Amino acid sequence: MIVDPGCILRSYMCLACSAPKTKRSSRPTRNRRDASGMFDGYDSCSEDTSSSSSSEESEEEVAPLPSNLPIIKNNGQVYTYPDGKSGMATCEMCGMVGVRDAFYSKTKRFCSVSCSRSYSSNSKKASILARLQVTGKPPTKKAKVLQKQPLVAKLAAYAQYQATLQNQAKTKAAVSMEGFSWGNYINSNSFIAAPVTCFKHAPMGTCWGDISENVRVEVPNTDCSLPTKVFWIAGIVKLAGYNALLRYEGFENDSGLDFWCNICGSDIHPVGWCAASGKPLVPPRTIQHKYTNWKAFLVKRLTGAKTLPPDFSQKVSESMQYPFKPCMRVEVVDKRHLCRTRVAVVESVIGGRLRLVYEESEDRTDDFWCHMHSPLIHHIGWSRSIGHRFKRSDITKKQDGHFDTPPHLFAKVKEVDQTGEWFKEGMKLEAIDPLNLSTICVATIRKVLADGFLMIGIDGSEAADGSDWFCYHATSPSIFPVGFCEINMIELTPPRGYTKLPFKWFDYLRETGSIAAPVKLFNKDVPNHGFRVGMKLEAVDLMEPRLICVATVTRIIHRLLRIHFDGWEEEYDQWVDSSRESQSASSKQKKKAKSQQYKGHKKMTTLQLKEELLDGEDYHFLQGASDQESNGSANFYIKQEP
Repeated sequence: MIVDPGCILRSYMCLACSAPKTKRSSRPTRNRRDASGMFDGYDSCSEDTSSSSSSEESEEEVAPLPSNLPIIKNNGQVYTYPDGKSGMATCEMCGMVGVRDAFYSKTKRFCSVSCSRSYSSNSKKASILARLQVTGKPPTKKAKVLQKQPLVAKLAAYAQYQATLQNQAKTKAAVSMEGFSWGNYINSNSFIAAPVTCFKHAPMGTCWGDISENVRVEVPNTDCSLPTKVFWIAGIVKLAGYNALLRYEGFENDSGLDFWCNICGSDIHPVGWCAASGKPLVPPRTIQHKYTNWKAFLVKRLTGAKTLPPDFSQKVSESMQYPFKPCMRVEVVDKRHLCRTRVAVVESVIGGRLRLVYEESEDRTDDFWCHMHSPLIHHIGWSRSIGHRFKRSDITKKQDGHFDTPPHLFAKVKEVDQTGEWFKEGMKLEAIDPLNLSTICVATIRKVLADGFLMIGIDGSEAADGSDWFCYHATSPSIFPVGFCEINMIELTPPRGYTKLPFKWFDYLRETGSIAAPVKLFNKDVPNHGFRVGMKLEAVDLMEPRLICVATVTRIIHRLLRIHFDGWEEEYDQWVDSSRESQSASSKQKKKAKSQQYKGHKKMTTLQLKEELLDGEDYHFLQGASDQESNGSANFYIKQEP
C-alpha cells in the first residue's frame, strides 16, 4: 500500500501462461486439479507418519536458549547465534562488524536492509529521482535470490537495522520527494494506475462508484487575474487513483492548461455547486475571446454530461472516519520475537493505518505500523484464548486514559471446523517467509492453535526454542499447498542447507517422513480484485512499514500480487494479498445502516446533467465588465446571484 493515488492493489488471472517457460522436472502422475490448479496427489504418496509435536502448553515467555551457543551483541541487544562458522564481516555503510551470516543479502556487504538502501540511495539518489520523473525507467539489476538465514541471524540484522535507522535520523535528512509528482510520472510514461475500487480497505474504496473520464466538476480557475477565488467547469481527461487530470471547458483538444488534482480535495465540487453557494464562475482568460454567449456554450456542452453526486464530499468525509482511536490497547505481534504477541497502544491513526507503540516503551519510540484490518493485531485476551504465546507486560496497571479496544472492531476470520480432517503438527506446506517477503519457502506446521490458527516454521531456519515460528490462520492467503510454486512457476526457496537440488517435494517428503497438508484445507477464494500487471500504486514496504512507496504490480497469481518498488532491485519485491475485504460484523452493520440512509445505494453514481438544471436563473451572465472592475485583462465573466 495500501492507500493509493496510483494505488493498490479480475478476472481469475494466473501468470503461468505468460511467464517465461522453464523446463519442468518430471513428477509422478497426479489425478486431478482443484479450482486453484492444485493437485491432491501429494497426500497419497507421502508416508503417513506422525510427526513430533511441539509443546501444547500456552507459553507466556519464549524459553531461554542453551547457554553454550555463541553470543552476538548489537546496539545493546543480545542475540545467540547457533552457527558461528561463517566468520566476520564489516558493513560498508556504517562500519559495524558482525557475524557474516547475520549480514543482509547474498553479498553480505551490509548489516541491514537500511544500510543497503542508504548506501544505494546516496550513490543513486539523483539518477533514480531523475528517471522516475523524466524517463520513467528506474535503474534495474538482475534479481538475486536471497540466501535463507537462521532466525537469530535475521533478528540480529533487524536489531542493527533498527539502530541504524535511529542514528541516520539524527545525522542525515531523508531523501526529499518534493520533486515527485504522480501526474508527471503517469503522464510522461503512459502508465496505468490501479483504480480506487481495487482498494476496499482505503477511503472511498467501497463507494467510488462510476467516476470516470469525461465526468464534469467545478474547480478553481487558476487562469484568471481576479482578486477573489473564482471557479470554472472542467472535465476529467484521465484518472490515476484519487488523482484526476482535468481540462477546463472550452479548451477542446488544447492540453496547454491541463492540471492534476486530487478528486477528493475540498476544492472539487459537482456542477451546480457554485450556483447553490453563490460562487462566481469565470471562464479562463486564455479562451474568453472564443465565445460571446458562454451560457449557451455551457448548456450545449454539459447537457447529458455526468458530474459528481451531490453527497460526494460527505462520502469522502465519512470514509475517513476510523473506529480505532489513540490510547486504545491491542495485542500485536512482537517484531523481535514473531512467535509471541505483546500489548501496544494506538498512538495515531492515518488513513486507516495505525502507529502502535509497545506498552513498555518509555520513550515511545519502540513502535509498529500496520493497517487496522491487519491480521497482526487482536483484542486484549486473544492470545490466551487461542493458546498463542504472549509476553507479559512489566506494567501491572493501565496508564491513565488507556483502554482496551472493543473486540468487534477487529477483522473477523472465517470460522472453520477443526473436528474433522484438519491440519496436524508436522504437516508440510509452502508459506511466505514473514522475514523475507520476497520468498515462498518450504514450511512446517509446528503447532495447531484454537479457532483455526497455526504456528508455522520455515524449514532449515528454525530456532530450537521455536522463537521464529509465526502465526497464520488456516484461511490465510500467505500459506499454500505443496506444489503451489511449481504449478504457478514461482521459485520455491528450499530449506537452508538442503543439497539435493533442484528441490523435489516427493523426495523431500520421503526423506523427512512427512506428509503434505491436504489441498482441500487451504483457502481457494479468489476475489475479483481488479488489479492488472503493470498497474502503478502506492504500497507499504512491509519490511519497513513506516514507508509508503511508488510501486508496480509485476505478477498476479490468483489473489497473490508481487509488488516491485520502483527504483529498487527486484530482491526487494514482496508478495502480498490483493484484498483486505475482512471487516468486523459491527462495521458491516454500520455501513448497512448508512446505506439505508442513502436510499440503499451501495455505490455512488454520477449525476446526469439536464438542460433545465443548467438553464436556470441561478446563473446570471454579465458582459462588458471593464478591466478595472475585473482587476485584470478579463472583460467577461459569469456571476451567480445569491
